[in-house]
Order: sequence, then C-alpha cells, then structure tokens
Amino acid sequence: MKRISTLLWQYRGRILVGIIALLGVNGAGLLVPMVIREAIDRLARGEGGLLYSGLAIAGLAIVGAGFRFLWRYFFIGTARRIERNLRDQLYGHFLLLPASFYNEQKTGDLMAHATNDIDAVGRACGFGLLTIVDPLVMIPASLAIMFAIDPLLTLYVVIPLPILTLLMLGFGRVIHRRFEAVQETFSAVMEKVRENIAGIRVIKTFVQEEGTERDFNTTNQMLVDKNMALVRIWGLFEPLIALLSGATLAIVLWGGGRGVIRGDLSLGDFVAFGQYLMMLIWPMIALGWAVNLLQRGRASLERIDRLLDVAPEIADPPGPASPDGTWIEIQDLTFFYPSQNGERPALADINLAIEPGTTLGVVGLTGAGKTTLVHLLPRLIDPPPGRVLIGGMDVRDLSLTDLRRKIGFVPQDPFLFSSTIRENIAFGNPAATGREVEQAANLAGIHDEIVAFADGYEAIIGERGISLSGGQQQRLAIARALLLEPEIIVLDDPLSAVDAEKEEFILKNLRSCFRGKTCVLIAHRISAVMHLDRIIVLDKGRIVGSGSHDELLSTSETYRRIWRLQQAEKEAMNE
Repeated sequence: MKRISTLLWQYRGRILVGIIALLGVNGAGLLVPMVIREAIDRLARGEGGLLYSGLAIAGLAIVGAGFRFLWRYFFIGTARRIERNLRDQLYGHFLLLPASFYNEQKTGDLMAHATNDIDAVGRACGFGLLTIVDPLVMIPASLAIMFAIDPLLTLYVVIPLPILTLLMLGFGRVIHRRFEAVQETFSAVMEKVRENIAGIRVIKTFVQEEGTERDFNTTNQMLVDKNMALVRIWGLFEPLIALLSGATLAIVLWGGGRGVIRGDLSLGDFVAFGQYLMMLIWPMIALGWAVNLLQRGRASLERIDRLLDVAPEIADPPGPASPDGTWIEIQDLTFFYPSQNGERPALADINLAIEPGTTLGVVGLTGAGKTTLVHLLPRLIDPPPGRVLIGGMDVRDLSLTDLRRKIGFVPQDPFLFSSTIRENIAFGNPAATGREVEQAANLAGIHDEIVAFADGYEAIIGERGISLSGGQQQRLAIARALLLEPEIIVLDDPLSAVDAEKEEFILKNLRSCFRGKTCVLIAHRISAVMHLDRIIVLDKGRIVGSGSHDELLSTSETYRRIWRLQQAEKEAMNE
C-alpha cells in the first residue's frame, strides 16, 4: 500500500482539510445521542424542554451537513486529481515507448489500464481513504462513550471485534487475487471489442457476424464468471459482518435491558448506548469496504506500475546534440530484430553514403529489409551504436526531437486521425496557413480531389481516414510530410495504392521539392525511382546492386528480374 500512500501524500494539505471536516461530521453525530439521552431522561422524570432538544438536533444536523459537503469535496476531489495525474503520467509514458512495445501489447489492454484500473485507484484514494479514517475516529470515540455509560456491557460488545479483524485480513488477500483476474479479463473484453470494430468490414465481407458474436459471448461470459467469483467472496463477507453486528445488538438488548430493569442503567442511557452501538457497527462494515476498495486499488496500481516500469528503449542521450547537415552514412551495419534470436539478420553488412541534396531509390522484393533500413534513420527503431550517422554524428547521440523534425517521413501504412483534412495535413505544423496547406496538397496531387468534397478541407475523414481511398490516404500523408519543409525526405513506398499514371504526375511534382534536399524513396515500381540520382537494390537484407537505372540493368540480376516482371505486367495490362 506504500504506492497509494505516496499518491495521497502529494495532496496532504487537501486531505488534512478533509479529515478535519470528517471530524466535524463525526463530532456532530456523536453529540446527537447525548441530546436524545437527556431528552428521554427528562421525559422519564416528567420534565419538559423537548423543543430545545429538537432544535439542538436540527442544529447538529446542519453542522454535520456542512462538514459532510467539505469532506466529500476534499476527499473525492483529491481522488479525481490523482486519477487525472495518473492518467496523464500513463499517457505521457505511452508516448515515450517505442513501436516495438505496441507490437507486443494489445490496445484493449492498454485502454483498460487507462480507464478501469485508474478508476479503481481513484476509488481507493477517495472512498477507500474515508473508510479507513472514519473508523479510526468513530470506533474509539463510540467505545469511550459506551464505556463511560456501562463498562461491563461495553466489554461484552467488543468481543466480536478481533474476529472481524481476522476475517478482514483473510478476505482481503482473496479479494486482491480475484480482482486482478477481473481486470485482466476486462482487458481481454476491451481488446475483443476494439479489434472487431476496427475489422468490421472484414467480418461482414466473410459473413462472420455470428462467429465473432459467439467468440465475444465466450469472452464476455469469462468476465461474468470472474466477477461472480469476486461477488461470491464479497457476498459472504458482508453477511458475516452483519452476523457479528446482530450478535453485539443481542448482547446490548439482553445486558442493557436487564440493567434498566434493575435500575443500574437509565432508559436514556440504554437508548444512547444502542445508538452508539449502531454508530460502531457502520465503521466495522466500513472497514470491510476499505479492504475491498484498497485491495482493488492495489491490484490496479500494480498493473499500472508494471507499464510505467517499462523503460523506453529509444530516448535522448545525456546532453543530446542537434544534427548539423544532411550527409547520411551507414557503416558496416548489421541489424537483428529481438524476435530473430540470432537467425538471418534483417540487414547485413550495409555500407551506404547519401550525399546532401541527392536522391536515392531503394528497391527490392518483399522482405528485403527496405522499411527496416529507413526506420533506422529517425530512430523509429534503434540502430547499433556508431552505425548510422547524419551530418557526421551518430543518430543515437542526437536529440530525438531535432532529428525527427529534420526528417519528413511518410510510412508505408499512413495513419490519419478522425478529424478534418486540413488538421491531418497540418498535424506536424499546426501553425501553417491555409495557403501553405493547399500548396502541400497540390504537390502531393490531392488538392483537386479535396476541393471536390462538400466541405473541402474541413471534411471529416473518419477513423483512420476510412472515408478516403488508399491512394488518397497516402497522398495526404505525403502532403503532411512536405508541409514540414524537412531537409531530409524519406518516402516508404508512398504511392503503392495509386495507378502508374497518377504516380508519374505526383513524382513530377515531388521532383521540384527534392531540389536541394536529401531524399530516400522506397518504391515497389521501378518506374518511380528510375530517374533518381542513384538506386540501391536490397535482397535478403544485403545491398546487391548500386547505381543508375541503366547501370543496374546491366550489372544486377535481381534488378533486371524485377524490371522484366514489371514490364511484362504492364504489357499484359495494356493488352
């Protein structure tokens, strides 16, 4: 529970005010039975003064209501602030983690951490704190007053309390384990819903609505089963507390009633003792709530901390430098993905120099290592030390922010946000003017299609740009990169979803942007790179050819084979 205590300690001032307000509520509540005792004893003696007693009770109720508002404001308000800060911390940590982390983690699980788990921590820090502090005040105060009324009867009443403590300790451990299982299953349900919604078109295309519904029902039933396992243990806990409470009430009726008959106890004392007993029972039950809430919060916080303990693999070095120049060098690079376990490397013995202001084409068959190569430049994946240099400096020694601002990167699978076309293009440069956005769209060959939409640049494109074609999505991603006016442009097969005619039109526009910039263009079609300054051919992670289009036709068998296949495909389409 140390971690929860640390979260609460950050708001110790607010919590202290909340505790003072809670003391005010408890103080007013403890005085009410005394007023009632005096009123009953006066009635037994045939005296009046009931109006004053009623006004006193009403006044104490008003005071208690005011203090009750304050403790709720400060306790629950603090819990909400803790939730906010924890969610901000978790989201900020998500932004630092590399792409490889998200390849291994399920999105639904991460969403469950940011919602359900943080909500459980908030409850532990709010109502959980209340259900600890309240009994610490009410139990000793009630027992002290009860002891003053009848010491022997009070001793009988406290007999069940040690039993209750043992029950809470035992049940708390079981609740913790079962709540962890509930949270893990909830994550699985979240992931199932997210995945099926994202893939709804595939589900409909293959007529698998019934199959996916059955699969979801199975996962959903697992969540019900885990929750019922938790409910059973919690459902057993509360009746046991009620049983102990009933036993203490029976003791009071028996022992207190005999005392009233013997005259050892006044009727007012008997009534007040019973009311203090009821005040004692609620804190006893509250301790059970505290165990439940704190164990849930502890289980959820452990899940969150496991995420926060994941160290970012790619981060700024101590005293990062800023890149100077655009000369790109790759020296004796061999790169393995962690999952390859020493098998054939993704890249092997790569030596490459790209002079500033030149254009480089990269071609190769699927799986040749083209995307891996360009992902190393902006450190989307981390290269080995000293192997990838920009401006003569190891990219691992550069500021990530400066490095990535220097590079305009268009990924193979462009991601668009569910917002307007203008906001998507200006994502990397929100201060861009409308004219600059349109100019970038023109260069990417998408402007005419945008203005044909009913809302033009203000059109909402839906989740992941679902309302656009694949080619339109790619060209928006190109416009987004061009708007940054980067010194280095990296295009990872950015025109695979457009036809050859449109590709040629866009490439003509882009050539004007390439002037004075260093450009690396991966392309599936050789026609996209044949006019660049230089082309390299990758095969099984190795450079097997380098030169101009004409040179490679005469020197590289791999290049010739790709060229012939594409030419044959083109002729077949023309027929």
